Amino acid sequence: MFAKAFRVKSNTAIKGSDRRKLRADVTTAFPTLGRDQVPALVPGKEELNVVKLYAHRGDAVTVYVCGGNPILFELEKNLYPTVYTLWSYPDLLPTFTTWPLVLEKLVGGADLMLPGLVVPPAGLPQVQKGDLCAIALVGNRAPVAIGVAAMSTAEMLTSSLKGRGFSMLHTYRDHLWRSGDKSSPPSLAPLALDPPDLNEEKGSVQADPALQGDVRCLTLEGEDKANGEVRQQMCGEKSLSEASEDPSVRGLNPDPTDSRSLKEQMDELLQRCFLHALKCQVKKADLPLLTSTLLGSHMFSCCPEGRQLDVKKSSYKKLSKFLQQMQQEQIIQVEELSRGVESIVAVDWKHPRITSFVIPEPSPTSQTIQEGSREQPYHPPDIKPLYCVPASMTLLFQESGHKKGSVLEGAEVRTIIISYAKKNDLVDADNKNLVKLDPILCDCILEKNEQHTVMKLPWDSLLTRCLERLQPAYQVTFPGQEPVMKKGKICPIDITLAQRASNKKVTVVRNLEAYGLDPYAVAAVLQQRCQASTTVSPAPGAKDGLQVQIQGNQVRHLSRLLLAPG
Repeated sequence: MFAKAFRVKSNTAIKGSDRRKLRADVTTAFPTLGRDQVPALVPGKEELNVVKLYAHRGDAVTVYVCGGNPILFELEKNLYPTVYTLWSYPDLLPTFTTWPLVLEKLVGGADLMLPGLVVPPAGLPQVQKGDLCAIALVGNRAPVAIGVAAMSTAEMLTSSLKGRGFSMLHTYRDHLWRSGDKSSPPSLAPLALDPPDLNEEKGSVQADPALQGDVRCLTLEGEDKANGEVRQQMCGEKSLSEASEDPSVRGLNPDPTDSRSLKEQMDELLQRCFLHALKCQVKKADLPLLTSTLLGSHMFSCCPEGRQLDVKKSSYKKLSKFLQQMQQEQIIQVEELSRGVESIVAVDWKHPRITSFVIPEPSPTSQTIQEGSREQPYHPPDIKPLYCVPASMTLLFQESGHKKGSVLEGAEVRTIIISYAKKNDLVDADNKNLVKLDPILCDCILEKNEQHTVMKLPWDSLLTRCLERLQPAYQVTFPGQEPVMKKGKICPIDITLAQRASNKKVTVVRNLEAYGLDPYAVAAVLQQRCQASTTVSPAPGAKDGLQVQIQGNQVRHLSRLLLAPG
């Protein structure tokens, strides 16, 4: 439902009566929530907004936003939790498990097919057709999607796990998730996968004890009165141990074989990317180097495949604190060259930690995966200024076969004006640089107070005045697409620095869509490169327009991003 961008209709603070009604609706919709959990989900005093929007297919959706994250959404009077809510309450819905590679298809808008399910030894959760369910990945119980069951559990087993299993409504990494803080799923240990007692009655799920929880081959046995015994067998593609080695799992979940805490693992990754960047990418000619550039342009690109570098999840919390530690170890020297902006001014490339750092060699397989999954580079559109003939200038252009509303390029306008002047013998005989003004030219390009005083004009002034009197338009051509003509002037990307009541500065960017830039994608890149919070919201006074807001003064960083070649 949210695989593509949606259009926001309104965004207002919730009323007290509506807040109480929402609590009652949550209690009814999710009876498994305890009395203390409902007030935590729908707080009484925290800011809670009601956002009404239209999905890309036209569905009217109401989204409830708390603390900057969407927590619930309502569609056709039915209430649904978002992945942000399910990460706090992972047992709110019956949860089915699938492989990490399937997630990419779900994010793209596909439904979940039954062959993609992973059947645990304890069996599938018991649901009925139409029940709301959560979808998690192997190795992590944190849900990454929600959907509606297309059939009951019994029907799933009867069909030998073939066909469409769930109609997906919302996924991690879709546009609804992007409207929040874009955090990754937490690491939640899967429920115990102990096989049931093999002495249970027929009709239960049985597993070979030799598999030791390895979800490789499960046998479902049931009793059929007519044909005796029916045996169905489903073989998975990977065991749990193999899946834990999948890079796409590690991207969401820290290394399961690593006994260290998440902070310790992130600290190690941060130092690894830092040393890798200094040894391979940063050169002496690059100094002084902005610390934000070091992170965004060098350290992120050194992050191993399947891992995500996030300074906020390390023990340092901020890049500046980490760099202070590196300065204390005398690896680098950091100075504040301008107010509030730190730069690396010196690097000791002979430091033992840099010289002893071993650069990891990516495998051919990982290189192929990276090349295949790399996003296409952004190519700016070709923008051509155009001019429309207004009613007041039709007499000037009708000789050349044009009428009111005709669209012309600047070169065409120039050719028509020159041809008109020569055809009507308006070029001054004594000075070829001047053009005599006939009644038609006077009416088209002169002000009222100039009608009886201005008799001649230089060529450049004549052409400039003609272009100014024509109505502006422009043509936008994106690579691989048909040209689109629009009236009016194209607005440039607007970058402003604003100061909020809390005395904090924010950078606001508007009009990205006119240049083929996705505001959500730009916000995601800036969040990583600047290590600052970003939000996307409707732009005031702009119909269907969005604006990106970044915490702090990021004008220089943003300009460098937008003006970067290629």
